[in-house]
Amino acid sequence: MDFNYTYDDMFNPLLNAMKELGGSGSNSEIEDKVAELMNLTDEELSIIHRGNRSKFVYRLAWTRNYLKRFGLLENSKRGVWSLTKLGFETDKVNQVEVNQKVKEIDKEEKENKIVDVNENLETGEEWQDELLNTIKKIQPDQFERLCQRLLRELGFANVTVEGRSGDGGIDGRGILKIGGVISFHVVFQCKRYQGSVGSPTIRDFRGAMSGRAEKGLVITTGTFTPDAKKEAKRDGATPIDLIDGIELSKTLKELKLGVEIELVERVIILKDYFEDI
Repeated sequence: MDFNYTYDDMFNPLLNAMKELGGSGSNSEIEDKVAELMNLTDEELSIIHRGNRSKFVYRLAWTRNYLKRFGLLENSKRGVWSLTKLGFETDKVNQVEVNQKVKEIDKEEKENKIVDVNENLETGEEWQDELLNTIKKIQPDQFERLCQRLLRELGFANVTVEGRSGDGGIDGRGILKIGGVISFHVVFQCKRYQGSVGSPTIRDFRGAMSGRAEKGLVITTGTFTPDAKKEAKRDGATPIDLIDGIELSKTLKELKLGVEIELVERVIILKDYFEDI
């Protein structure tokens, strides 16, 4: 089975999803809503593009990119996307028109040597793939210790790793304090997956954590199926937070854990300046 939708097939589903989300949303919120509107199956959503991203996630990144360049979307540095005024006013787009307009913009920017850094970060997943592939090569206990360090850096206290199997899928536990007053006991599970973590894994983990913690956390190098996400936040059940491979790589980058950021100076020649001087 293959994922049979191209990036431009998702122009209008994405536009509709943004409106149903109230005009703005994170990547994960947008992905879930587009998948819902397109009635995509878990199997379709789990087809890998290459590395650690599914074809759906990879192509939807390009969909966002094109609608942004067309003037319908904008995004903040924190990864939140929102409709522009034109986006709110647009009910439907023509695929050919959008593609043609973006090609014209690409040509103009290429001639003027203009590069949109945020755009490259959105669609270029090479560093994330390299990071996640590196993590997959370490030993299971090393991955658990990496998650332990990650949680400590995020503000968890008393983070311990179980260091043994047969504990119902619980790899460690910690305490999250809010404002130095309120605290939550959290248990976590670390899964080095190439593909998607499904809802059965979430249900089994919730059963194992019953009576042991107020919250659960599952960290994976792969992805979560829509059913897994629904199960994690199911009403009346103990809440479980999810960190997938993309979010894991971004968090490691922000915390500079195993990642260094090198800033490169880029010089842009403003040809119009010399023509108008």
